[in-house]
Amino acid sequence: MAKGQRPQRRGRKIDGWIILDKPPGITSAHAVGKIKRGLDAAKVGHGGTLDPLATGVLPIALGGATKMVPYVMDGIKLYQFTLKFGEARDTDDAEGAVIETSDNRPDDATIQVALSAFQGSIMQVPPAFSAIKVAGERAYDLARAGAPPDLAPRPAQIDRFDLIDRPDADHAVFEVASGKGVYMRSLARDLARAVGTVGHIAVLRRLAVGPFRIEDAVTLDKCINYDHSADCEPDLVKPVETALADIPALALTDPEVAALRNGMALSLIDFLGRIPATSSPGNGLVRGMAGHRFVVLGRLSEGLLRPERVI
Repeated sequence: MAKGQRPQRRGRKIDGWIILDKPPGITSAHAVGKIKRGLDAAKVGHGGTLDPLATGVLPIALGGATKMVPYVMDGIKLYQFTLKFGEARDTDDAEGAVIETSDNRPDDATIQVALSAFQGSIMQVPPAFSAIKVAGERAYDLARAGAPPDLAPRPAQIDRFDLIDRPDADHAVFEVASGKGVYMRSLARDLARAVGTVGHIAVLRRLAVGPFRIEDAVTLDKCINYDHSADCEPDLVKPVETALADIPALALTDPEVAALRNGMALSLIDFLGRIPATSSPGNGLVRGMAGHRFVVLGRLSEGLLRPERVI
């Protein structure tokens, strides 16, 4: 350390997840920064970015949970959004400028027929205002500079796309279950075109990300007003393994834990009778447990158990 330089303060070591109900008007990164300061946490990340307009489930990873972020982002996501017909906007949501209008308003039957084309494996053009990189530049930076890029279609997996409410002729409310990397703004934009009009997302709320549900979410105020003198952290921070609740658990001995932590692959013969019936021995994930403690995320393949993430 250079003379006169102060040691960098790293913060408290906290491992686990906060299921945040992100408020509107802030970015996901802004929410992470507020929580990091509020909890005085050494390491914080998030799983699955939400637009500033959007609210709802934003999984916040603390400490060792940051290693689980890729698996959270692979989980099924559940959204609810309100599509406003009649106005196309440059951002494909209510924050953008109006670029086109239409007097056409579809009836429910027309919408229901169109929905079938947006389910399963589809190709989707991301919004011009997105974080996708084009020649080293973010698409949203190019769009803000007046040169929106022509983005190529990308694969998207839509497991469910349902019309759940029709408050009036100008609005329709939908619920969507999808894989990672699916843009709700693109779905709204393209569905409006498919029913003979234009439209944009007026309201967007995420209800679930993998095992994380909106019913278990906490407000940002609760995170940033955390009382360090009180023992309320268990009510706020969920265990690291919460993100992997849907992955079968495998009991490990102390020698097996040590071997896996050292990067060794173990023969599945040694685990006969212990391999969970719900796991896939061909290419499946398991949660390695030392008693009640989650210690390693492993993959079963080619007759071996290999460590993927060690906690």
